[in-house]
Amino acid sequence: MNPGTDRRTPPQLVLVRGDITAQQVDAVVNAANSSLLGGGGVDGAIHRRGGPEILAECRKLRASHYGKGLATGRAVATTAGLLPARHVIHTVGPRWSETEDRSELLVSCYRESLRVADQLGARTVAFPAISTGIYGWPLDDGARIAVRTVRSAAPGTVEEVRFVVFDDRAEEAFARHLAEDG
Repeated sequence: MNPGTDRRTPPQLVLVRGDITAQQVDAVVNAANSSLLGGGGVDGAIHRRGGPEILAECRKLRASHYGKGLATGRAVATTAGLLPARHVIHTVGPRWSETEDRSELLVSCYRESLRVADQLGARTVAFPAISTGIYGWPLDDGARIAVRTVRSAAPGTVEEVRFVVFDDRAEEAFARHLAEDG
């Protein structure tokens, strides 16, 4: 498929237990922080394994369009460096709040990442469980939002979306929502 070509069916949703940095896909989504300069968790792992090329492109983005950093809910792509993917799509998830509903920002992370993937002509995309780590989003709700948002996304080039999780709790939460919403 060419970029911008509508798919005729929704993407296949796949649950993978493993290391997101080892996924052989067109695009890996990074649960980035707004600085785009690396951090902990998925962000740190992607920068470490992907090598200096990712950081160099992120620095260029900061020096041009994203001087104040990437806004929550937005997404931007860079090279994947040494990762077995072609691109990294960086998105900044919201921090969980008990007093403010920030779910639309989390929805936006998935939608914007898919939009960028479509612009890149990506057919396969690997997502982590955005915001469910250090940002404190409840895992079950994060899985529900991820699955429903990807399932309801507008047609595009993406044929397969992998939700890549690393422990039993995340695997159970995503499996439950994939089964319920299937």
